[in-house]
Amino acid sequence: MKETKRLPAWIRKQMYYQESFMHTEKIIAQHGITTICSQAKCPNRGECWTRGTATVLILGEICTRNCPFCAVGHGKPEPPDPTEPERIAQMVLDMDISYLVITSVDRDDLPDGGASHFRDVILACRAANPLMRFELLVPDFKDSQDHSLEILSQALPFVFSHNIETPAQLYATARPGGVYSRSLQLLAKASERWPEVPIKSSIMLGLGESEQQVLQTLKDLHDAGCDRLAMGQYLRPSAESLPVAEFVTPEKFTWWEEQARSIGFDWVMASPFTRSSYHADA
Repeated sequence: MKETKRLPAWIRKQMYYQESFMHTEKIIAQHGITTICSQAKCPNRGECWTRGTATVLILGEICTRNCPFCAVGHGKPEPPDPTEPERIAQMVLDMDISYLVITSVDRDDLPDGGASHFRDVILACRAANPLMRFELLVPDFKDSQDHSLEILSQALPFVFSHNIETPAQLYATARPGGVYSRSLQLLAKASERWPEVPIKSSIMLGLGESEQQVLQTLKDLHDAGCDRLAMGQYLRPSAESLPVAEFVTPEKFTWWEEQARSIGFDWVMASPFTRSSYHADA
């Protein structure tokens, strides 16, 4: 798959190094917190950190899978850090965060896929600030979906999110450790178990998907109970990552938002720089 080398004009992001950015960076470092902002080389880090927001990455920096679109390291991870929930709780107090997005690497080595650690982070933060709201961006909980969702039930309420990432036809290339039907199954189980909980997913465009494939993916997500959707441009995080097949125009993203809303999604964010947690509190 050949990548277009020249970045179009709309794929240029203003750099933010204001005092508020430095303040956020200092607090995150002070408490030893890992963020997906840094680990995934997110282009929105400057903007979000300047706003005083960040998406925490729990359960370590090593993923048990090796998706070629992702910049997060892979291998054999360390056991979960029992001090992490309290450190995150102190961080969000220091940053005065009212809406926290929590995500993790895949932890196929853990019996619950890491669900109990998600729960513990929420409970620690809620003890520090009872008014805090949460969004979880979870892995597919491979062999423990029912068990993991039961554990997460102890930490309601929250927005539940799991990214489908790309159409089924591209899984072998882009997400070899995942299974399209398994991701849909998790979303459907969450929707059925928690009918009052917003269910969210995200899709990357620009990996070589066809329009029809994306439309079918949107329909599959909606049928699985998703009512929130984020769509953004895939950007190659490293020379070893999958190349970009297409830079989708802002106008096309607007069209995709219209298509998603016509299918029935009631919360949609679609733009080149949209990521699953970008302006999640909007």
